[in-house]
Amino acid sequence: MKNKVWRAVVEVGFIIFLFYSNLLMGEMERSSAGRDKGLWWDLRDIVTWKNFAVAVVAALIGYLLVERMRDGARDERPKQDSRTKG
Repeated sequence: MKNKVWRAVVEVGFIIFLFYSNLLMGEMERSSAGRDKGLWWDLRDIVTWKNFAVAVVAALIGYLLVERMRDGARDERPKQDSRTKG
């Protein structure tokens, strides 16, 4: 159980990291103010409670979908019969 919780925390954290890195890349690429004012201005612009809430909700949905696919893939594998083992 502890292993599953740790894996969930790591996967959700990674999805949140990807969300914020995507926001930062968009801010640096598309915002002329981002290029002029620098990295700290960009970070203050994207790290908001609203963005954090979106990131957490999206990460939890993504995690649940991936877990559902993993469980489905495990269920669909053919079971090996002990008599067919060679």
